[in-house]
Amino acid sequence: MEKLAVAGGEPLRKTPFPSWPVHDQAEIDAVTEVVQSGKWFRFAYATGVELDEPTSGPMSRAVEFAHTFAAFHGAKYGVCTANGTGSLEMLFKAIGIWPGDEVIVPAYTYVASATAVLAAQGVPVFVDVEPDTYLMDMDRVEAAITDRTRAIEPVHFGGQPVDMDRLLAIAKKHNLKIIEDAAHAHGSEWRDHKVGALGTAGSFSFQNAKNMTAGEGGIVLTNDFDIAELCESYLWSGRKKGRPWYEFHRLGWNYRITEFQAAILLVQLTRLEEQNARRMDNARYLSELLSEIDGLQPPRWDERANKNSWHIYMTRYDPQHFEGVSRERFLEALNAEGIPCFTGYTFPLYANPMFVNKEFLGHGAPVSPIYKDIDFTAYREKCPVTERACSYESIWLEHRLLLGTHKDMDDIAAGFRKVKDHLAELRN
Repeated sequence: MEKLAVAGGEPLRKTPFPSWPVHDQAEIDAVTEVVQSGKWFRFAYATGVELDEPTSGPMSRAVEFAHTFAAFHGAKYGVCTANGTGSLEMLFKAIGIWPGDEVIVPAYTYVASATAVLAAQGVPVFVDVEPDTYLMDMDRVEAAITDRTRAIEPVHFGGQPVDMDRLLAIAKKHNLKIIEDAAHAHGSEWRDHKVGALGTAGSFSFQNAKNMTAGEGGIVLTNDFDIAELCESYLWSGRKKGRPWYEFHRLGWNYRITEFQAAILLVQLTRLEEQNARRMDNARYLSELLSEIDGLQPPRWDERANKNSWHIYMTRYDPQHFEGVSRERFLEALNAEGIPCFTGYTFPLYANPMFVNKEFLGHGAPVSPIYKDIDFTAYREKCPVTERACSYESIWLEHRLLLGTHKDMDDIAAGFRKVKDHLAELRN
């Protein structure tokens, strides 16, 4: 009788899935050109081409990529950064978050979504997510608004666009800024408009796991010139156009991208639409297959989100339909069958020791009284969906798996079915 690989049987799949990142001679040539040019650094702030339309003269690759990526997403301005975390930090400073100002953040997201708010000395207010998408719940968002709320930070988790119709209406009603965390959502669209500049501004990441990558990197997108100009100043240590080079006007950072990264990203962008189309086709097909397995619930796809980058393919796991076998034990068996998958976030963002112990500004910091009376552990009662997702429910598949074929999706589904058919071996 067929046995599970984890119990000594043969793995269902021995062929590797597509690897990531995808690259070829084009990236090698792009980097080689930068090396040979001797111009490895984007120089410089205040040259007059960063935010204006590209000129006919020479332009750094970082500036070229900023213009190209912004135009691709329907934004007027792009500001390249060293990473997506830096992009978010600059944006919350640029929109005027002051000590004690509240920013509404989903509880199910990467830590940078919240630490960027803390870096501006604001207060992240966590809201729960929808059970069938893990996107921020708009009912919870509206209920969380207070007279101290200044902004909402939707996270297009996994590449799925948040309900921007409702979010924009909420923001308009309460006169709030929207900062889109689009780290997962390169090329994703809501009603034929790409995310990232649908709100006040947005941030993308080009970290190694992302759908476009140069190992690291990020970018700010916005249609607001003043925000873009402030981000440029923060990027260059607080300099100001028209003023001496060693004169600094605000607290800034050295968050610049290199010419090497920008050169790679210009090539990566040429592949994005075809890769996303392949991911979407495979995600739809895989959802059909997994929905036939009792106890699994693939993500709901809002058809208003007509393009989805599927940075993460998520399905929900109900242990009650798997004879009580824990998600972790099930995934151990699934990985042994040659189907790479993982649990995602191990606990809600607010449950990180940093928040529980309030170790994010240092004891005695001038603004520490802002956080003194906040009990971050209270969010456990307010975010039941996030608690379930982290503790036993969510299963993640990497976007690289979706760059394969329908046969690859067949194997993924077959792996789930094989493990479910042999649950007794896991219990024993």
